[in-house]
Amino acid sequence: MCLALPGKIRMIWHENQLPMAEVEFSGVIKKVCLAYVPEAKLGDYVIVHVGFAITLLDEQAAHRTLDLLS
Repeated sequence: MCLALPGKIRMIWHENQLPMAEVEFSGVIKKVCLAYVPEAKLGDYVIVHVGFAITLLDEQAAHRTLDLLS
């Protein structure tokens, strides 16, 4: 089974020519690659699977998903 979680982008930078981000998941901060969503901006919510942001998500949908998981 695979699980992808929504998180909020807190910081963006480039590492080895790849866009990277610090993403917060309910208080937990993780380093995430933004290569699949290079249009992502600071404050955006993204769905993350195994260290890669795979899609953008609006804030309301992110909060609904997080509420279901808690």
